[in-house]
Amino acid sequence: MPYLGFTNKQQIAMTSEKHVYGPDDLASFEEESALGQPGEYPFTRGIYRDMYRSRGWTMRQYAGFGNARETNKRFRYLLSNGQTGLSTAFDLPTQMGYDSDDPLALGEVGKTGVAIDSLADMEVLFDQIDLGKVSTSMTINATSAILLAMYRAVGKKQGVDSKLLQGTIQNDILKEYEARNTYIYPPAQSMRLITDIFEFCAKEMPKWNTISISGYHIREAGATAVQELAFTFANGIAYVEQARSRGLDVDVFAPQLSFFFVAQMDLFEEVAKFRAARRLWARIMKERFGAKNPKSMMLRFHVQTAGSSLTPQQPDNNIVRTTIEAMAAVLGGAQSLHTNSKDEALSLPTEASALTALRTQQIIAFETGLTSVVDPFAGSYYVEDLTNRLEQEVIEYLDKIEKMGGAMRAVESGFIQKEIQDSAYEFHKDVESGRRTVVGVNKFIDEKTEQDKLHKVDPKLEDEQKKSLAALKAKRDNKRVEQTLAKLSELAKPQEGETKSENLLPYICEAVESYATVGEISNTLRKAFGKYRPTPTL
Repeated sequence: MPYLGFTNKQQIAMTSEKHVYGPDDLASFEEESALGQPGEYPFTRGIYRDMYRSRGWTMRQYAGFGNARETNKRFRYLLSNGQTGLSTAFDLPTQMGYDSDDPLALGEVGKTGVAIDSLADMEVLFDQIDLGKVSTSMTINATSAILLAMYRAVGKKQGVDSKLLQGTIQNDILKEYEARNTYIYPPAQSMRLITDIFEFCAKEMPKWNTISISGYHIREAGATAVQELAFTFANGIAYVEQARSRGLDVDVFAPQLSFFFVAQMDLFEEVAKFRAARRLWARIMKERFGAKNPKSMMLRFHVQTAGSSLTPQQPDNNIVRTTIEAMAAVLGGAQSLHTNSKDEALSLPTEASALTALRTQQIIAFETGLTSVVDPFAGSYYVEDLTNRLEQEVIEYLDKIEKMGGAMRAVESGFIQKEIQDSAYEFHKDVESGRRTVVGVNKFIDEKTEQDKLHKVDPKLEDEQKKSLAALKAKRDNKRVEQTLAKLSELAKPQEGETKSENLLPYICEAVESYATVGEISNTLRKAFGKYRPTPTL
């Protein structure tokens, strides 16, 4: 029988250095970083001793479209079908700090996520959902302080103590400059807000994850697995250093840090990536920052399957892709997981495809046996060698960034952006030339593929959102709104000779609770902070 050529010859050296691995490949495996036990430093095998044998991962499906009312229906539908946590997608105007009635928001309201203009919308979004019993993740960055304040205010209205609220805000602005581009303010001012959140939550919301340091968007923009870890950890180091410069004790805020990674199609590389990531972060926190609390050294992370791996051609194939990627996340020890829907290369997911994505997680959890053993690839010659090589290449990148002056300088110079762009270019060249096979795209093409019905956001929802916003502005106490925004403006402006700026979160909370809008609060901060203009990378 002729050789069928299943192996992708173009795969990076990271995963195809040798054909066979054996004991000699582990000869240089340092004793300190040897397998050890799950739940013990440096956590290579997992941050908990029993992992999924005693606690499952959180099934947190990403959802958000149209207005708060429509998204609330989807939230309650997913929860009723066994989802164990919420994950909120916000529309582009909300992410960029514009209200739905702003001219710049025209045509974008509710399209890529839910439109949230004020606390009134947030109240509708979580109607009939007990925030004392559910954990909520919010993919929000430049306006994260505002949305966090809104979530806290909804909890207060429900009678839930802020100290009991559980969830995560993404709040990772450095990767916005590097890969995703929903930034507003210059880096220094953005970092001030992030540190304000660290400080505020350490006292007021101790169960809340104050940041989800994200490699997902870096990888989706075209980075390699090594670059995903390297740039994510460079950003993480910058956040920790910023917080320490404010005088915060690392063991006070570090247990509230979390991470967000992608699961791509190379299953072994992804498993090794997650194992290397845990070990690297544990060492960074212990050796660089002197953390003593084991929880400060634990890399807790959410995984989303790779949107960039989904294809509009033959979309049913995307169910298979998502399943493989979800298995990589589970085998790698993720704490929570989102599985993409098969139609997301074409539109927002339909209710039916979202349910299939959730069922994918449930089948993996309850039918496959993957949860019965901790770190099943431990001791694999190949996976252990791959883990070591990934770790070493990430360290080399981190050393290079350190010599530049850290992540902030690497962003300002355009270095990280250029590295990602170059990797993306090489990947797409490989696909276009056929050196990399994508089934249904450049091989095994079927022009007759029929497409299922797609989800469409009702265009009338934008008009409804604008009308509800106008009604809110007419009935709220506008004098109180003006007073809270004036106070925020005063404290946000740099004060001459000041050595420590005042934490803005209490004042953002006051503005939110007066029903000031996302746009009004963001514009107040724009005037105080200025706007960021990117450095060309050509």
